[in-house]
Amino acid sequence: MKPAFSALPGLLSPKGALMMDARFVEQVADLMHDTAFFIKDASGRYLVVNQSLVERHGLSDKSQMIGKRPCDVCPGDFGRIPTEQDAHVLRTGKPIIERLELFWRRPHVPVWGLTSKLPIRDETGRVTGLIGISKDLTALVNREEVPPAVALALRHLERSFDEAVSPSSLARKAGMSAARFARVIKRIHGISPMQLITKTRITAGSRLLLESDASIAEIALNCGFADHSAFTRAFRAVTSYSPSEYRRAKQLG
Repeated sequence: MKPAFSALPGLLSPKGALMMDARFVEQVADLMHDTAFFIKDASGRYLVVNQSLVERHGLSDKSQMIGKRPCDVCPGDFGRIPTEQDAHVLRTGKPIIERLELFWRRPHVPVWGLTSKLPIRDETGRVTGLIGISKDLTALVNREEVPPAVALALRHLERSFDEAVSPSSLARKAGMSAARFARVIKRIHGISPMQLITKTRITAGSRLLLESDASIAEIALNCGFADHSAFTRAFRAVTSYSPSEYRRAKQLG
């Protein structure tokens, strides 16, 4: 079975060196003005960064970040937390998908953003680095509009999507009414809380279909679905494939 997230074969060498023209990657990434982009090696050190990430840290040149980890360029939790995230992704191979969190937008101005980090694997499935983006949400929400408890509620969803999670239970964890919580989630993610729960479960299910030999019924239960049929209906609605078709297509592709 092919490992998950192998869409970038050969991006990094066995020693973690970038094997494609960094200038080309940077040219594309620099077009993303409201999104930080980065590629890191197996030790979590920056190999490629875009101008948005440099400016976010109040730095003047990309060379001030290359070869360093987040904790080396950003003090306190704003450096510690992403460094720990990187270590977790690199150690476990589990991605982070659109995690709501505060980060710096030019030093000392925390703003909300959505961070995703995907492991990069070699042909043997070994994690050799990671690639990620962090999208600035200042155009959608300001810091005061989103209580920190919203991020904690969504972190709970990341960890407990296999349990009886509902929009109302997440709203309670966020300390908000169901209606206000739904408005905030819609502005951040563009979907309803229930759609976000389903999306989180489908994302986890798609990863398990690729990375494990578990049966589809087992994966359905592990992802919080009532049974095989409920998982199949939801999966097909999102991906246009049944779980078995998805697994087979990825194995062949």
